Amino acid sequence: MPVNFKKVKKILWIILFANTAVAVLKVIVGSIINSSSMIADGFHSFTDGSSNIVALIGVHFASKPIDEDHPYGHGKFEMLAGLFIAGMLFMLSGKIILDAAKRIFDPVLPDITLESLLVLLFTLIVNIFVSSFEYKAGKKLNSQILISDSMHTRSDIFISIGVLAALIGIKLGLPPIVDPLLSFIVAGFIIHTAYEIFTANSDILVDRVAVDANKIKEIVLSFAEVKDVHKIRSRGSSNDLHIDMHIMTEPSLSVEESHELIHQIEDKIKYELNKNVQLIAHIEPYKIKRRQKNANN
Repeated sequence: MPVNFKKVKKILWIILFANTAVAVLKVIVGSIINSSSMIADGFHSFTDGSSNIVALIGVHFASKPIDEDHPYGHGKFEMLAGLFIAGMLFMLSGKIILDAAKRIFDPVLPDITLESLLVLLFTLIVNIFVSSFEYKAGKKLNSQILISDSMHTRSDIFISIGVLAALIGIKLGLPPIVDPLLSFIVAGFIIHTAYEIFTANSDILVDRVAVDANKIKEIVLSFAEVKDVHKIRSRGSSNDLHIDMHIMTEPSLSVEESHELIHQIEDKIKYELNKNVQLIAHIEPYKIKRRQKNANN
C-alpha cells in the first residue's frame, strides 16, 4: 500500500502539538526546581517537536508525484528527513553531556515537590500514548518517517522514567550529584535512539538488501517452468520494494508464455512477501546456458 501522505501529515501535526506542550511543561518545572536532568529531558522533548517539523518538510517533498526527473518518485525524502532527525539527536546528546559535566563540579540540590513529580508522571503518560499511537500509525500507513519519529519520542519514555527515579531518590536522601549523573544516562538513550534511526534510514538510501535472496529463490523455483534463478537483488522499503533477477527457462517458452510466467511469479512474491513489490526479471534460455557451461568444462 503506497503511503497516504495526507494522513501522515495530519498525524504529525497532532504529535507536534503534544510534544511541544510536554516540552514546555518539563522545562518550566525543571527550571523551577533546579533539576538539570528534568531540563535535559525537556529539551529532548523539544527536539521531538522540531523533528516533527523536519518530518513534515520531508513528507511534503516525498508526497510529490513521479515526474520526468524522478521516475521512481520522491519517497526517499522520508529517509533524508529521518537522517536529519538522527543528526539533531546526536548534537543534542553532546550538549546534554557538556551541561551535565559542568553540574558534576557544581551540583545544585533540586527543589523537588509533589507537584513537580506529578507533572513528570503526566508527561510520561503522554509520551507513552504519543509514541505508541505514532508507531502503530507508521506501520499501518507504511510510513518510515512516522516510525522514525516514534522511535525518537519513545526514548522520552525511558528518559522520563530515569529522571523520575532520580528525583524520587534525591527526595529520599540521595546526594544531588545523582541528578547530573542521570543526564549522562539521558544522553546515552538519545545516542542509542539516534543510531537506530540513522541505521534504519541509511540502509534504505544506500540500497541495502531488503529481502532474503533465498526466500525469493524458493518462491521462483516453485514454478515448473523455471529451471534456475540467479543475480537476485532487492532494495527499498516495505512500501516501495524493488526486486530484480535473472530467470532461466526452456528456450521453447514463447514470449507470451514468458510474460505470463513473470506476472505469476510477481503475484506470488506479492502474496508471500510484500504486496508492494515491483519485479523486473531477465529471461535466459536454460539449455543454451547449460551447453555453454559444458563447453567451458
